[in-house]
Amino acid sequence: METTGQGKTTAVVAYITIIGTIIAYFMNLEPKDKLASFHIRQAFGLHILLYLIGALLGMFNEFYIIWAFYIFYFVLWGYGLIMAIKGEEREVPILGPLFQKWFSTIS
Repeated sequence: METTGQGKTTAVVAYITIIGTIIAYFMNLEPKDKLASFHIRQAFGLHILLYLIGALLGMFNEFYIIWAFYIFYFVLWGYGLIMAIKGEEREVPILGPLFQKWFSTIS
């Protein structure tokens, strides 16, 4: 796998909602791009995090807890998107290494 301009585009698309991640996955089927695969795993982990914790927070009616989570999510999402735009393979802080490990079968 090598990195191309198409891989950078695919990496950016991965961060545009969960649908973008699915589209990016299919865009990266052939030929495989290392940068795109990396960011697809990161974006997929972030989107799963959003939906799982969002569902858990739905049980609470505490404004500060909910906003703290969304700020945390958007900071990580923005960091990942910026790294994809720059064409760098940098993991999102705190959870990035886990996403790479958990979703290692996504390539």
